[in-house]
Amino acid sequence: MTIQWYPGHMAKAKRQVLEKIKLIDVVIEIVDARIPLSSRNPMVDELASQKPRLVLLNKSDLADPGATEKWAQYFEKRGWASLVIDAQKGKGMNDIPLKVKELCQPLLDKFEKKGIRPRALRALILGIPNVGKSTVINRIANKRITKIGDRPGVTKAQQWIKVGKEIELLDTPGILWPKFEDQDVGFRLALTGAIKEEIFDFQETVVFLLNYLREAYPTMLKHRYNLTELPEDVADLFDAIGTRRGCLVSGGIVDYDRVAEIVFRDFRQGKLGKISLERPDER
Repeated sequence: MTIQWYPGHMAKAKRQVLEKIKLIDVVIEIVDARIPLSSRNPMVDELASQKPRLVLLNKSDLADPGATEKWAQYFEKRGWASLVIDAQKGKGMNDIPLKVKELCQPLLDKFEKKGIRPRALRALILGIPNVGKSTVINRIANKRITKIGDRPGVTKAQQWIKVGKEIELLDTPGILWPKFEDQDVGFRLALTGAIKEEIFDFQETVVFLLNYLREAYPTMLKHRYNLTELPEDVADLFDAIGTRRGCLVSGGIVDYDRVAEIVFRDFRQGKLGKISLERPDER
């Protein structure tokens, strides 16, 4: 299966970012803590290479804490600041304005040296669809500013948002890239909600998930579906889960579509446990 999705408004958003980047003091990049690398748009490095960077690992409540800590260290080693957050619950949100000021301190020192009254710091917020940009912004601004939705493509236009008198945020639509060279990236994005469900195959996506969980989180997989062992063949694993969950049609045949739907929803809702779908040492 090939997963591709690049709506027209995303191409427009890229052009708008290029136009605004000269006005920006710091770039805030939001990634999904479950897939920090797969949820990074490679174009961000091109668009914001000359700016200080703050990477926010959002949805940390759903991710493996040990893996998330390693990812934070990974980004710090690349020379970018990082914060582990859960925007939905407000975890780590108060640290963001402080970190922005810290990253922009050289600019503030420059203003002071020249005797210029400091203006509001301008931060550009970037992230692919459904990483929680709108929730992050609303939390930082402490009010409902942007639309929030559990689906990709909610934000369709740029807007400036004031955070007190010291920071201005430029929100942009989530930008995916035209082609995923690694199809595993497409599966990870589909599983975590960056891609509309209508355009990918549930069974193939869940095959990818089950194969990964069998290797990385076998105990969680057994516990969730009350399995004593995990079959090597993924079709047998579908059968085992389907039998346990009563996903049977006439003749006692397992309904693979229903099994895929159940496993997919369980992962999305965190019912399998705190799971990360990639780790720095695997890349």
